[in-house]
Amino acid sequence: MSGNGGVSLQPSGLGQRTPAGIVVIKRIRGGELSLTAYRYVVLLITFIAYACYHASRKPSSIVKSVLYPEPLSPAEKVGGRYPWPLSAVFMKEEVRFGDDPGMNRLRDKGWAPFNGPDGTSKLGEIDLAFLACYSMGMYVAGHLGDRLDLRIFLTVGMIGSGIFVGLFGVGYFWEVHAFGFFLVTQMVAGLFQATGWPSVVAVVGNWFGKRKRGLIMGIWNAHTSIGNISGSLLAACVLDYGWGWSFIVPGALIVLGGVLVFFFLPAYPEDVGFPCVNTFNNVAAETLAPIDEEAQVPAASSASTERRSVGLIEACMIPGVIPFALCLFFSKLVAYTFLYWLPFYLSQTEIGGEYVSVKSAGNLSTLFDVGGIFGGILAGYVSDKLNARATTAASFMYAAIPAMLLYRSYGSISHLINILLMMVAGLFVNGPYALITTAVSADLGTHSSLKGDSRALATVTAIIDGTGSVGAALGPLLTGFLSRKEIAERTSRPFVRHIRQPPLLEHISEPLLSNKT
Repeated sequence: MSGNGGVSLQPSGLGQRTPAGIVVIKRIRGGELSLTAYRYVVLLITFIAYACYHASRKPSSIVKSVLYPEPLSPAEKVGGRYPWPLSAVFMKEEVRFGDDPGMNRLRDKGWAPFNGPDGTSKLGEIDLAFLACYSMGMYVAGHLGDRLDLRIFLTVGMIGSGIFVGLFGVGYFWEVHAFGFFLVTQMVAGLFQATGWPSVVAVVGNWFGKRKRGLIMGIWNAHTSIGNISGSLLAACVLDYGWGWSFIVPGALIVLGGVLVFFFLPAYPEDVGFPCVNTFNNVAAETLAPIDEEAQVPAASSASTERRSVGLIEACMIPGVIPFALCLFFSKLVAYTFLYWLPFYLSQTEIGGEYVSVKSAGNLSTLFDVGGIFGGILAGYVSDKLNARATTAASFMYAAIPAMLLYRSYGSISHLINILLMMVAGLFVNGPYALITTAVSADLGTHSSLKGDSRALATVTAIIDGTGSVGAALGPLLTGFLSRKEIAERTSRPFVRHIRQPPLLEHISEPLLSNKT
C-alpha cells in the first residue's frame, strides 16, 4: 500500500484461473511476468488462434474447381510460361494422368453431387449454409462470451471447428456423395466458428486501452490474411493426394491451436493479478511500455466474472453499434466473395492468353490477402492519426469500388497487371473490414456509457460481426448463381479462342480432341 491508499500496479497474486502453461512458465522463470510480457503473449496467441480459424475456412474455395470441374475444352486449359516474379511455384500448369494406361486425363470428372449442371449453385448453397449458421451463431456466441470463461469458450470452439472441418474432408475417403452430409457438416462448423471472433477481440480489448488501439489491432488483424494465405497454401499443397486432405489438415491445425489457447492464453488481466485496463484509465496501463512501479491505481479486488454483462438490446443502444454493423454488412459481403470464389475465378479466367491450374489459382489468390494485410495496418494507422474511425472506413470503402472495377476490366491483360490490381483491391476491401471488426468493435465494447463495470466486448463484437456475416453469406451465394449463368452462356458459344501450347502438349492434346470430334 502507498500513502495515498493506492495499490502498486503489479500482480496482486495468482489468479484462480491462470492457464496451466503460464503457471509452468512462472515456475521455470522463478517470478511473475510483467504486464508488457502478458500483452505480447495475448497478442501472439490470439493471432495464432484466429489465423487457424481463417485457415480452416479456405479449403472450400480451393477445392471448388475440383468438385465442379471447369467445362472448358482440354486445349483451353493448357498453359505454358512462368511469369515474373512468381515463377512455377504459383503459375505452373499441370497435366493429370487418368486411370487408363498411356491416356492423359486433361479434365477432372468432379465429385457428385457438385459435378452436375447446378454444381456452382450447390457450392454456393454450401457457403450460404456455413455463413448463415456462422452469422446466427455469432449473436449467441457473443452473449455467452461475456458470461463464460473466454479461454474455455475459445478452446471448445476451435476444437469443435476442427472436427467438423475435417469431417467434410472425410467424405472423400468414405465416398460420400449425399449433399445433406456436406451441408450439415458445414452448418455445424459454422456454429463452432462463430465462437472465434467475439472471443479474440474481447480478450485483446481486455488487455489494451484505447491509445494506439487502431494501429495495434491493425497489425494484429493481419491474422485474417495470414490465415487465408496459410490455409490456401496448405490446402493446395495436399490437394494432389485427394481433396479430402485439403480439409483434414487445416482441421487438425485448428485443433492444435485450441490446445495452445487452453494452456497459454490469459483471457483477463484479473486472472493473473492485474487490474482491468478498461476500468482504470491510467496512462501507463494503456501502452505497451513496461509498467512504472510508482504508478498507483485502485486494486482489482474482484475476478473478471464478477462484472455484469450487458444484453443484446442494451449493447445495440451503444452509439455507433448499428451504423458500423450495417457498414460491415457490405464490406464483408465483398470480402467473403473474394475469400470463397477468387481461386475459382482465377482458374476459369484467361489471363494473358493462358489459364492456370486449380492448385496454382489457389496459390495466386493469396496475393489478395497480402494486399489485405497492408490495408488493415494502413486503415488502423490513419484512423489513429485522424482520430476518425468512421471517416477512414468510409474512405476505404469508396476507394474499393474503382479498385474492383479496374481488376474486373484490366486484370486479364497480363499476369503482372492481374497481381498488382488484385493486391490493390485487397488493400481497399480488407482495410475497413479489419478496422471495423477490431478497433471499432473494441472501442464500442468499452464505451463510456457502460460506466466501466459492464462486460460488452464480446456482445458488441458479435452484433457488428454477426450483421456483417449476413452480408458474407449473401455474397458467395449470389456469386454461385451468377457463375452458373455465366458458365452456361460461355459453354453454349462456339469455341474460338486459341491458347499457345508447348510443343510436347500439342502432340498430347490434338489426338484427344480429334478422337472426341
